[in-house]
Amino acid sequence: IGLMIYNYSDDAPKGNYSEMKKNGTMPEISAASSFRDGAMNFNTWLLFIQYACCFGVELTMNNAAALYFKEEFGQTTESAAAIASIFGWMNLFARGIGGFMSDWFNSKMGMRGRILIQTVCLLGEGALVLVFANTNQLGSSIIVLVCFSMFVQSAEGTSYGIVPYVNPPATGSIAGIVGAGGNSGAVCFGLGFRQLDYKDAFYIMGGCILGSAVLSLFIKIKGHSGLLFGIDEEPKDTKALQVPEPDEEE
Repeated sequence: IGLMIYNYSDDAPKGNYSEMKKNGTMPEISAASSFRDGAMNFNTWLLFIQYACCFGVELTMNNAAALYFKEEFGQTTESAAAIASIFGWMNLFARGIGGFMSDWFNSKMGMRGRILIQTVCLLGEGALVLVFANTNQLGSSIIVLVCFSMFVQSAEGTSYGIVPYVNPPATGSIAGIVGAGGNSGAVCFGLGFRQLDYKDAFYIMGGCILGSAVLSLFIKIKGHSGLLFGIDEEPKDTKALQVPEPDEEE
C-alpha cells in the first residue's frame, strides 16, 4: 500500500510538491524555517493543548479503562478488557465523523464553523468524563463510555480540520507539534491516574478538557474568522494547479 501511495498519489490537492515548486505555486522553505514558523505561531500551541485533551485522553483511557472496570465493577480481566476495547473501536468511524463535521460546518460558516464544532466536541467530551466518573451502574457506564469515546475521537478529527489552515507552508511542522500534544496529554493524565483515586483523576481530566474548550476563543488564524469575531477573506486563487504540458520534441 505504501508503494502504491508513493507512486500513484499526489502530494496535495493541487499536485506534487516538486511540480508546485517548479511552477511557483509553492514557495521553497527549509525544514528549520518551517519548524520555526510553526512553533512561533500561537494557534499551534492552542491546538497542542486541545489535542492533548482529546488524543491524550484516548491514550489514557486505553491504559486505564480495563483496570477501572475490573476494580470498580468487579469484572474479570477478560470482561473488563472487552468492555474497555469499545473505546478504541469507536475509532473506526468517530474520528472521520469529526473531520466530516468540520468540513460541513466550514461550508456553512467558514473557519468559525470549524472552531465551533471543535469547541462543541471538547465541551461534550469534558461533560461526559464527569458523567462517566459518577455512573455507578455497569450498563449505564458502558453507554456513557461509548458516547464519551465518540466525542473524544470526533474532537481529534475536528482538530486536524483546523491544522492545515494555521500556516499552510508550515503545515507539516504544525501537524507534528499538535500531534505531540496528544502524547504529552497522555503522560500528564496518566500521572493523575497513578497518584489519585479514579474519581479525582476523572474530575481533573474533565476540568482540563472543559478548560481547553475555552481556548477556542483565542484561536485566530490569519485570513479567517475567529469563534466570535472576524470574517473569512476570499482566497486569491482557487484554481487547481495546471501542470504545463512538456514541450514537443522538434
